[in-house]
Amino acid sequence: MDGRIPRFTLDGVPDCAKSTHPFSTEDGLGLNLTRFHRADCDDVVLLVHGLTSASDVFIMPEHHNLATYLLDAGYTDVWAVDFRMSERFPYNTETHRYTLDDIALFDHPATLAELRRHVGENKRIHVIAHCLGSVSFTMSLYAEQVTGIASLTCNSVSLTPRVPTWSKWKLTFAPFMSEYVAGISFLDPRFAEAPPWTRGWILSKFVSLFHHECKVPSCHFQSFQWGSGHPAMYMHENLLDVTHERMADICGAAGLNYYRHIRKMVGFGNAVKYQKGPVYDRLPDDYMAHAAEVETPILFLTGDHNRVFPGANATCFQMLEKARPGLHELRVLPGYGHLDPLIGKNAHLDVFPHITDFLKKVS
Repeated sequence: MDGRIPRFTLDGVPDCAKSTHPFSTEDGLGLNLTRFHRADCDDVVLLVHGLTSASDVFIMPEHHNLATYLLDAGYTDVWAVDFRMSERFPYNTETHRYTLDDIALFDHPATLAELRRHVGENKRIHVIAHCLGSVSFTMSLYAEQVTGIASLTCNSVSLTPRVPTWSKWKLTFAPFMSEYVAGISFLDPRFAEAPPWTRGWILSKFVSLFHHECKVPSCHFQSFQWGSGHPAMYMHENLLDVTHERMADICGAAGLNYYRHIRKMVGFGNAVKYQKGPVYDRLPDDYMAHAAEVETPILFLTGDHNRVFPGANATCFQMLEKARPGLHELRVLPGYGHLDPLIGKNAHLDVFPHITDFLKKVS
């Protein structure tokens, strides 16, 4: 062994019983829940990752991760889902046309049904979600596809995606250029490890020409995939070296059609439906249409250096504050970006206490 942290390890959450619970969606995909259980409790926590990542962002062994922090704080039954965006599955590297509508309609309801099958119908379920996992879960909640959620914590973005100007250009042109010009149907930070002169390898080398802030190609590629900055996803100083160096293990491949849906939301101003067809009639055209009717309190978290969705959660908080005054909370995290509130070396000191303080209020 060279000391490298194994991919998809569960070793980062000690002193608990760990179990996996596979389940299926209505549209025929296999997903998975992982349970970290010390004792039964009335307040159960579900962790929801974003696009390109997986449940691993909550259970990393090199720092005091969120799952362990919650267990130590008395939330002794923590679950983490891997849904169709997870890099633990092959779905992101397959040619598909999934959007966030599919996740809101199929993945999150199936996740809650499986979780409640194990913990019972009377437990309070608190959801902590990140990035497009946050967007899609809030969509599912506001479309009444999931119900009975005691609280929701959204990191970085929710129902009102806002992106930098450079990101708007990427969202508009990159999916077409990648699929129909370059012949690349997904984007992967591990392209730098592809055989020389293959299309993915060439793209990775080209991206790195514009990123001199570090020597980690997967970090450069993450900035190409998301946001605008050097780097875009996080503040370098907030990460341990080992975390930075294994970024391709933490954030994997991404299917391109999700970008098209986000571009439509950015243009409209908030989350809207992308898919067409009778099955999607269960979803609203505008996910904010019935905001005043939703009673679930939301904690909006965002770094003040968020270069992926700058101002997104502040905007959503302001809009929902008008619909349901006093129900929601906003916490701006000094010195943090998009992903480092979850994977930062000091997140357990600077970020996680905001989450547990909120959970205590709503439990």
